[in-house]
Amino acid sequence: MLNSYRLRSTIVAILLPIMAVLVAIVIFGGFVAIAGAEAIGLNCGNNTSPLVINLPLTQCQLTGVFAAIYRAAFGSWSAWQNTLLRSAPLMLTALCTALPARIGLIIIGNEGALIIGGIAALIVGLALEQAAPLVAQIGMAAAGIGAGGVWIALVGLWRHYRGVNETISSLLLNYIAIALLNYLVEGPMRDPASLNRPASLPIAAHIALADIANSRIHLGLVYGLVACAIAYVLIQHTTFGFAVRSVGGNERTARLIGLPVGRLTIIICFLAGSCAGLAGMVEVAAVHGRISQALNANYGYSGILVAFVARHNPLAAIVVSTLLGGIIASGGILQRAHDLPNATVLVFQGIMFLCVLASETFYDRLLGTMQPDSLDQLAEHESGATPQG
Repeated sequence: MLNSYRLRSTIVAILLPIMAVLVAIVIFGGFVAIAGAEAIGLNCGNNTSPLVINLPLTQCQLTGVFAAIYRAAFGSWSAWQNTLLRSAPLMLTALCTALPARIGLIIIGNEGALIIGGIAALIVGLALEQAAPLVAQIGMAAAGIGAGGVWIALVGLWRHYRGVNETISSLLLNYIAIALLNYLVEGPMRDPASLNRPASLPIAAHIALADIANSRIHLGLVYGLVACAIAYVLIQHTTFGFAVRSVGGNERTARLIGLPVGRLTIIICFLAGSCAGLAGMVEVAAVHGRISQALNANYGYSGILVAFVARHNPLAAIVVSTLLGGIIASGGILQRAHDLPNATVLVFQGIMFLCVLASETFYDRLLGTMQPDSLDQLAEHESGATPQG
């Protein structure tokens, strides 16, 4: 029956990424051991280090790299702020991969769209530095959304009308965006006062995004949460979303029933790029205050991992972004407390990504050969219920 199939599919879709992440944790523990650090340990002595986890009902503490990651990511309110600061752009860049995936496209141009959105937001911010803060922020957001959207819409345009592979073209656009960023900050947009680290002129302080409730968390987190919620409703509960999922399920059938595949492809790519472009605006308006090579912080590439672990579900991307943001925030602690390279967290992300990709081969095997009953599906469609993808 259709409901039984959906329940089974949902359970597998939730458990499979969790299992992949657990396998990645085991593999990463082996990597840490090879590097000469302790992955996890138990200390029942008087260890006063803040990078341990106290076990309830005992006098013992968990120590090691994994304990340090947890404490650095979620062990205090300050740690939570660091985590949420990094999760905000991850939510937005994850949508750059998650949305096109629903129409059957694998786009990895997240980093390039973020950079282009940041550049556009800075240009508008410098032009509106005398304007009211709200006007300037709306203008910067619109510029970032528009620039990032057009950047990824090009990928959809080339894919549909010229047959160019979207994964390769979006990847190459990343390098073009990075090269453009380097050219601008070292050339026409360089601030003469920036000597050792080339950067552009800063935006006015009064048009920067404000922090939330006397914390270090900026409004970019709100943008990410709202964007994920809107994306979920758009894909799962609108006619447009149903059309997108229909094309992703079977493009040939979608053409036969008259769906405008080309237009849907370009629109969904624009929406995807606009989310990453908004992330670039957030980084400029709330974190850096200008553009520099620091804008290329790999949030776009990490967003790809978030999208795949979340199985392209915008709501699940919120949870995964928070977890991955915590891992990224722990990089400095691992370097100082365990003498591991700062890039250790990138190794962890890479292992996790490979495990998630490998787990996809088990999806159909775990789900079995059970398929939704066509008559039930037809009856549900005729009753006006919205099909779920």
